[in-house]
Amino acid sequence: MNVSRPLRARAPRIRTAAVATAAALGLLGLSACSSADGAGKAADGKLAVVASFYPMQYLAEQIGGDHVSVTSLTKPGVEPHDLELKPRQIGSLADAGAIVYLKGLQPAVDEAIKQSKNEHAVDVASLTALEQHGTEVDGHHHTTGDNHSHSEHEGGSDPHIWLDPVKYAEAAKGVAKTLAEADPEHKGDYEKNAAALAKKLGALDAKFRDGLKNRASDTFITTHAAFGYLAERYGLTEESISGLDPESEPSAARIKDLHALAEEHHVSTIFFETLANPATAKTLAKDLKLKTDVLDPIEGITDDSRGHDYVEVMEANLAALQKALGTK
Repeated sequence: MNVSRPLRARAPRIRTAAVATAAALGLLGLSACSSADGAGKAADGKLAVVASFYPMQYLAEQIGGDHVSVTSLTKPGVEPHDLELKPRQIGSLADAGAIVYLKGLQPAVDEAIKQSKNEHAVDVASLTALEQHGTEVDGHHHTTGDNHSHSEHEGGSDPHIWLDPVKYAEAAKGVAKTLAEADPEHKGDYEKNAAALAKKLGALDAKFRDGLKNRASDTFITTHAAFGYLAERYGLTEESISGLDPESEPSAARIKDLHALAEEHHVSTIFFETLANPATAKTLAKDLKLKTDVLDPIEGITDDSRGHDYVEVMEANLAALQKALGTK
């Protein structure tokens, strides 16, 4: 199995140049800020936190509470994998009191954070175990830390940990630690908020476990391989049209495989997502005479999202899976 290809490996060549340009302009020459001398604060005096995209923003806001002012590098409606950073955004990383990001998803962000030398940057991917996932993830064959059930197509280290409420909760404690290091005065509140978030995510996990019992089918088909951790957690099988990269084009052999899998496993629904092109998913559904529905990877919240925040959209995802898998 070839899993050595980094996620969106072609992207950094262009975007790293933008980082270098910003550095040349002096935007990255600022030293990392600390809250001790009043730097790293927003205009309202709160700790200035920069989040890479929505799931990191949600963590920072839930754990930081009233003590933080959070800015996301990825605007609502922008596919985060495709993010192009502006020089002003790159410069803001050095000024930030803390940074919450997920290494491996946005190469331009990873490089800019490295260049910023900010001492209070937390990589959420380092706070839980990542696994190698491809176009197929079979939760029935999962063993902790080593999944042998992946297809070798479009494989790589999977960063989509936020779609598993248990893994997402594991990250909360580490984010609280980073915020406390940047803002020691409010350490107790950050720890308390992280515990409350973990409890909320635990309740969401229980809702998924209970809600996916007594299902007629275990297999669901998605646009790209974002739901591998969710499939493993709840004993499902994710079959994706593309791999970890939402822009990759499926081969003719993969489409043929999906036709056979859909019939064999009594798949009723082809899932697409709001921020990625749904054309291939809708064509596949039409060819197979199947329904379509949204399974949202929650990479951003927009007016089209089925909920106002992470928990609400995850609950909508559960409802969509229940319908597609024929739960009783």
